[in-house]
Amino acid sequence: MPAPQVAAAQRTLTAVLRPGDLALDATAGNGHDTAFLAQRVGPSGRVLAVDVQAEAVAAAAQRLRADGLADRVDLRRADHADLAELAPASRRGRFRAAVFNLGYLPGQEGDRITRPATTLGALDATFRLLGPGGRLAVVAYPGHAGGEEEAEAVASWARSAAEAGHRVLAVGRWRRGLSPRAPRLSVIERIIRPDGPPEGIGEGCGDTEPGGTAQKREG
Repeated sequence: MPAPQVAAAQRTLTAVLRPGDLALDATAGNGHDTAFLAQRVGPSGRVLAVDVQAEAVAAAAQRLRADGLADRVDLRRADHADLAELAPASRRGRFRAAVFNLGYLPGQEGDRITRPATTLGALDATFRLLGPGGRLAVVAYPGHAGGEEEAEAVASWARSAAEAGHRVLAVGRWRRGLSPRAPRLSVIERIIRPDGPPEGIGEGCGDTEPGGTAQKREG
C-alpha cells in the first residue's frame, strides 16, 4: 500500500488525467507510479518514464509487463536532469500530469539518491512540458541524509510557482501528528496567462501540514 503522500499525489493527478493523455514519471523507481499513470491514460495515451539506475528501469519494465501496460510506456534509462531533451518536440507543452517520487530506490540507500541541484533543474524542465492546467506532484523524503535539504528546496521551488502566477495545491504537506521527517507532498498546476506563460519557476504557496515515515521512494 503506498504511503499517504504517494496516494495523495496519485489522487490529485487522477483529477486531471483522461484517456489519451500524456503523462511523465520522472523517477520511475520500481514502476508503481509509472503503472498508475499508464492505467489512467489508457491504451490511447502515453507515459514517458525515466530513471538513472539500470536496476530501477529493469524493475519498472518487469512490473509494466506483468500488468500488461508496457505498450503504453516509453521507459528510458536517463537522468531526469535531461528531461528537456528526452520529450519529443511535438509533445512539449502537452503533458497533463507529472510525478517525482524522490529519495532512493528501495534497497539502494546510500550515495544513490536524488539531489537538490539536479532535482530543481528537472522540476523546471518538467513544468515547461506541462500544458495549461497540467499538474506536477512531488513527494520528497526528508528522513535520509540529504533529504531535508532536498525537501526544503522543493518546497521553496513550489512557493515560487505561486508568485509566478501558477496554482499551488500543496507545499511540503504531511499529515498532522506524524513525524516532521515524514514524506512531504507538493502539488503545482500550470497556469497559462493570456499574455504568455509565467517565466522561471522557483516560486508556489500553500499550506504545510504535518505522512508515512518511509524515507525510500516507492516509485
